Amino acid sequence: MINLISDTVTKPSSDMLKAMLAAEVGDDVFRADPTVNALEEKVATMFGKEAALYCPSGTMTNQLAIKMHTQPLDEVICDHYSHVYRYETGGYAFNSQVAISLIHGSYGKITSDQVADVIQPSADWLPNTKLVVLESSTNKGGGNYYTPQEIAPIADLCQNKGLKLHLDGARFFNAFVEEEYSISDYAQHFDSISICLSKGLGAPVGSVLTGKSNDITKARKFRKVMGGGMRQAGILAAACIYALDHNIERLTIDNNRAKEIGALLANQPYVKEVKPVKTNIIIFELAEDLLAEDAIATLKNHGILAAPFGKSAIRFVFHLDITEEMFTQLKSSLPRLSFS
Repeated sequence: MINLISDTVTKPSSDMLKAMLAAEVGDDVFRADPTVNALEEKVATMFGKEAALYCPSGTMTNQLAIKMHTQPLDEVICDHYSHVYRYETGGYAFNSQVAISLIHGSYGKITSDQVADVIQPSADWLPNTKLVVLESSTNKGGGNYYTPQEIAPIADLCQNKGLKLHLDGARFFNAFVEEEYSISDYAQHFDSISICLSKGLGAPVGSVLTGKSNDITKARKFRKVMGGGMRQAGILAAACIYALDHNIERLTIDNNRAKEIGALLANQPYVKEVKPVKTNIIIFELAEDLLAEDAIATLKNHGILAAPFGKSAIRFVFHLDITEEMFTQLKSSLPRLSFS
């Protein structure tokens, strides 16, 4: 099977497994796991931040960021496609008791002017605007991403208005390999950043939240109360270190494959529209009267696994477990599909 459901389906390579087996471990709740400590230091240094915190998931790192930057009755601004709004079970309300203000951006991206328009004035009957969350690359937006030039005016606005700025960088590195900039120069605009290591980078478990030391200290306590304190987590952290050391540059393979398949799909009679393909995600709308549920079943019959992304939309996500043989088979199979 060619599994394009998500880049979360990757499995550790043999070399990654060797790194995991060789990991020196301890009790991370007591900050005594040397491999976890090394991962956190590595990420903080990479992004030019003071500290970092290893967590089981990107949902947790995002929720910790919201919690550490806000108080109850505050408000978070984000795009209506944002993962923190759509796919984290309403955690912003459950965990932090905050409201959310949605912006209809372009393929998951918002602008400084749009943010400025929704900042709440001070009034007893309105929540306090405190945090802006950006996502790059965008999941629901089809892998779109922010350039440094697009981030800068949003960051300046947040600084002038006393707002915090968080980056949900679940697929940050897929975007990073498409542009020429330093990670620390990009990261300087954000108060906190969440990166996921279990997607395109291929680690089995984990995301890292990075930011200022006092914020990460608060996040560590919130992590514990959410049940995210782990013990000998160095076995998992070793896989994350391996992923950062070996799997960043190869993400261009996934991105380029997605672009090639996106162009191929755009010429198929069963496809109405393909969202612009920027990184490793393809989202395409089926032709009229075709349902995603039926198309998913047809794809499976041809050895292709994919995810429905709406009533008539499908998502493909490319990753390191897609071999060259699979890619060749995919290119051959897609033009032969019939959904009638």
